[in-house]
Amino acid sequence: MNELIATLWRDETPYVIGSTALMAAVLYRFLGNGRTTLRHTLLFFAFWLLLDVVAAVFAVRHEVTIAAALHQATLLGLGLVLIRLSGLVMFRVLLPALHVRTPRILEDIVVIAGYALWALVRLSYAGVELSSLVATSAVITAVLAFAMQDTLGNILGGLALQLDNSLEIGDWVKMDDLSGKVVEIQWRYTAILTRNGEKVVVPNSQLMKGKFSVIADKDVGVAGWRRWIWFNIDYSINPSLVIAAAERAVADAEIANVAHNPAPSCVAMEFADGSVRYALRYWLIDPRDDDPTDSAVRTHLLATIQRNGWRLALSDQVVHLVQEGDSHREAVWQRELARRLQALSGIELFATIDENERHKMAERLVHAPFAKGGVITRQGAVAHWLYIIVSGEADVYWETPEGERRLLTHLPRGSVFGEMGLMTGAARSATVVASTDIECYRLDKAGFEDIIRARPVLAESMSHILAQRLQQIDEMQNEYRKAQSESERAAHRAAIVQRIRDFFGLK
Repeated sequence: MNELIATLWRDETPYVIGSTALMAAVLYRFLGNGRTTLRHTLLFFAFWLLLDVVAAVFAVRHEVTIAAALHQATLLGLGLVLIRLSGLVMFRVLLPALHVRTPRILEDIVVIAGYALWALVRLSYAGVELSSLVATSAVITAVLAFAMQDTLGNILGGLALQLDNSLEIGDWVKMDDLSGKVVEIQWRYTAILTRNGEKVVVPNSQLMKGKFSVIADKDVGVAGWRRWIWFNIDYSINPSLVIAAAERAVADAEIANVAHNPAPSCVAMEFADGSVRYALRYWLIDPRDDDPTDSAVRTHLLATIQRNGWRLALSDQVVHLVQEGDSHREAVWQRELARRLQALSGIELFATIDENERHKMAERLVHAPFAKGGVITRQGAVAHWLYIIVSGEADVYWETPEGERRLLTHLPRGSVFGEMGLMTGAARSATVVASTDIECYRLDKAGFEDIIRARPVLAESMSHILAQRLQQIDEMQNEYRKAQSESERAAHRAAIVQRIRDFFGLK
């Protein structure tokens, strides 16, 4: 046994085991998710130690040739383990601690180069003539390079992509009809995860030869991905009105994943057959939700077009024929009129008007749809009309001078808002936002003027309802001012206490 231990324990043994234990301890402390790699490397280390024990057994039994061969193999294997651990410490602990980011493929190349150099050193110690080996390997390398040119192209392509930072894991890319997120960059390929959950493997050489787009690359300061929504409006509508309405529709609406800065913009792109072709451009924050966000923007845009009484232009090649007589048109109008009368009948503000006046008012209503998140009216705006919600719901917010929103009330179907603007011309006292897709009727000053001129007493009967609305806003404002005053007093007290502490040197 003593002879076995003496044979097994050599001068370099404590250095090999000590350095391995030290690097393993450092890696176990800082490696985190890469501990599986560490465990596999340590198992490899244990295998070579076991092989060295076997070599020592053969040496004790005087099987010198076998013992020497096994020991040389052990030295080669232990060297590979130390090179691997050194690479892990350098690239995954030391360089990250110095805030130096390196691609994983560079780590692999350095470690493999270390393996090759160590193998040449061991072959030299074993008595192999390296000059003849290099000459022979040059021929073999040339043959392999010719046979594996595509594979080598992929490997070099993957290395180039990571070293020049033209593509990184986490980037959103688009090439031809493929778009998705880069999830892997390996030796041979780059893996792209699409929105459909498909992992598409693209050879690195194809990326190097062709072109691809990196969407919303933060390294170059891009705010997002600019999207284009195309639509056509008839020549009869002034383009400046269309552009202003389209930009306001998206800028004012609360649409998830749409950037407020840069602001949306609309341009008249060309004069098409029978219509002007427009493009609404907005900036998408997260490329993963391009189609749903495009859909939401189109919904708001269409609601704006409908509110203004415009229609999307039809192609000149489309023949649009509708055969309808006077009786059909009258039936459609009567259904619509009945719907408007029903909407007006439940409004407390108009409870005192008679049937004839309500009928006249219904004829003057304007259909006004809004998409979810659309701002129906904004606090401080001047608009001489009211809205009647016939389907959907809305939220009413009071905005503080600092821009903070406070929920005032929730408006269900059948609610009315904007009475103060209609009756007094006052600016809007709150902001109303559609919490769902919403359908409204709008009544403007002209539609109500004839009725109130004929019956001025209506103004007095409606005043108590308006007074209640104003009282609710006043209470909210007073509550805010009270909170602000208390906050200011607390700040003053804290400042005085701090000055006393500073003056007397108190801690």
